[in-house]
Amino acid sequence: MSIQVKYFASLRDRLGRAEDRFSAAEGTTIAELWAALWPEIPLPPNTLTAVNMEYASLQQPISDGDEVAFFPPVTGG
Repeated sequence: MSIQVKYFASLRDRLGRAEDRFSAAEGTTIAELWAALWPEIPLPPNTLTAVNMEYASLQQPISDGDEVAFFPPVTGG
């Protein structure tokens, strides 16, 4: 199945790109997706994730055609 993956803010800067396309097995979770894409880079703590523009937990399975987004924690003043 084909998944579109998007990275925002400091994650985009750290990884050096804004998005990826990835083929994953049906039922792959968001956490497993990150581990497959970035095996040497742990997911930063408190990273927010979304599937098809709705917040999702790291244990949520993804489906063919989904768009998965990773957002670093944001602080403001």
